[in-house]
Amino acid sequence: MFLQDDYKTFHVGINIFVIKNGKLLLGKRKNVFGDGTWGLPGGHLEPGETMVGAAKRELLEETGLIAKNMIFSNLTNGYSRKEHYLQVAFTANEAHGEVRLTEPDKCEELNWFNLTELPDNLFPPHIKQIENFLNNTHFIDD
Repeated sequence: MFLQDDYKTFHVGINIFVIKNGKLLLGKRKNVFGDGTWGLPGGHLEPGETMVGAAKRELLEETGLIAKNMIFSNLTNGYSRKEHYLQVAFTANEAHGEVRLTEPDKCEELNWFNLTELPDNLFPPHIKQIENFLNNTHFIDD
């Protein structure tokens, strides 16, 4: 299915669940893949970076929030003939600070959504991670 060269472009997405008063923080994507959909704060794991370090960095870069620590939530293994992604999700523990739109070129707005009333237009790569979170499951091998 994959050619040897395909393994040179293996992607790891790092995503963060921020929960406050039973609501989930999501950002409306702008000028990036999935433009107009709602997704978790996050981004790509950078070479030489720990996953927890990436989660803390992405949370701060995208929302202005600082998390005392990150707790592993779940992992999804998603692949197609063109791309292969591992999406690793963490829950921000004791996140503090004011939520701010710190990357307005990539995110139109940040908003809190009730966990039972999430928007219909979720970012497709995050749908399974959100399902994992809501069902308290930790792995999907798509």
